[in-house]
Amino acid sequence: MLSLSKLAVLGLGLISQASAVILQNGQVRETNFPNTRLESFSASSYRTYPANASEISYKGRWDSKYVSWWSAPGIKFGYTGQTVAITFGNLTTDRVLVGYRIGGLDWIFTNITAGATHLLVSPDTPGATLTGPINPWTFELRVSNWAYGIQIDSVHVAKGEKLIKIPDFGRRIEVIGDSLSAGMYTTYEGLTSWAYGLGAGLGNTEYSVTGYPGICAADQDCWGNPRGQVHQWFYTSDTSWRASQIWGDKPEPWDFSKQPAADIVVINIGTNDHNRANNVSTEAYIDALGKIIQGIHGKWPRAQVVVMSLWLGFYQQGNTYLPNAPEGWVREIQDLVRYFNSDTYLREPVVYDGVTKKSTKVRVKRKESPFVHWFNTRGILQHNDIGPEWHPTDVGAIKVASHLQQFIRIKFGWELEATGPEVWHETLYWNNESGY
Repeated sequence: MLSLSKLAVLGLGLISQASAVILQNGQVRETNFPNTRLESFSASSYRTYPANASEISYKGRWDSKYVSWWSAPGIKFGYTGQTVAITFGNLTTDRVLVGYRIGGLDWIFTNITAGATHLLVSPDTPGATLTGPINPWTFELRVSNWAYGIQIDSVHVAKGEKLIKIPDFGRRIEVIGDSLSAGMYTTYEGLTSWAYGLGAGLGNTEYSVTGYPGICAADQDCWGNPRGQVHQWFYTSDTSWRASQIWGDKPEPWDFSKQPAADIVVINIGTNDHNRANNVSTEAYIDALGKIIQGIHGKWPRAQVVVMSLWLGFYQQGNTYLPNAPEGWVREIQDLVRYFNSDTYLREPVVYDGVTKKSTKVRVKRKESPFVHWFNTRGILQHNDIGPEWHPTDVGAIKVASHLQQFIRIKFGWELEATGPEVWHETLYWNNESGY
């Protein structure tokens, strides 16, 4: 796994210092990531598909150079045969950790070399010879880290075999947030975040996590992020040092037509705004959060929006623990939710475009109903669900995702359709010692 220096967290990244180490409670966890890099690659032995092949489905946000951004982006496709290799472009972060799998089997992790070809599926790969119940064979790959990414150059299968387009699932969810959503400090980062767990754990759901550590809702510098989500959500790339190297000061606006509209958008942002070090006023935060919701309504008019209350960690008080700043702008956020569900707004909604910075009133052609919902996180996490660096542990992330799944099931009637495929990797803990 890529370990991040403090400079990388602040968006100044030291990419060359990446290393495959996972720390678990301060101890190095034993890992056995396979080396999938091919030392020599002969294209004549494969059938090759370019990055823009219609058979390849891109998950999350990818730019026109086929470079991935934000948290847990990935690709997915069906294939015939028992061989899948991918050539990664030079804009890949060298040694970035990715997870990949066949069908619904367990994730396999490997470090990717920029500019190299990796053999990810062969007859020796677990599950390579199993033909069902998921058919055709389905390959999925996700970037585990939130600050680094990959560039797809081409995908290869054995001669005489082919890729197959896999249809999207019929429902779609988007998470907008900061480090808490991106998976900072969980074991496999993006692939152990609560946001990923929510999307993948719902089952039969497309998901995208537009979260980045340190970012504020307000459009100002926060912990090295030059822009806030009220601006950046409308762009393809995140606020990382890597983005500035590739796109400079002219990032690509996100083409919302690339993917179907989200059915549900979950917003969990404001922890960085709330930190006094960033000097964001209540008014500036609420204004930015409101514009984010207006932007969602403008891009996806039928989307349901879930706004989460902020959790800000715990402190010891005498012989117990209490939450830090338990209010966390609760009243102000709830007032904002009520405004968006009021006749004042629904009669003539205001939509916001973070690229042009324009707010526009629009006429409603059909009867609107409340579309912004409040999700109270209070009571879900306890002090031992928060790590020393103020972020959820793996267990904390699982708890948040699980409560959100039930909220969505009850509120919107979404059935829980994940019935076995692995979501979180290496969380199979048990004790079978009876004599202690």
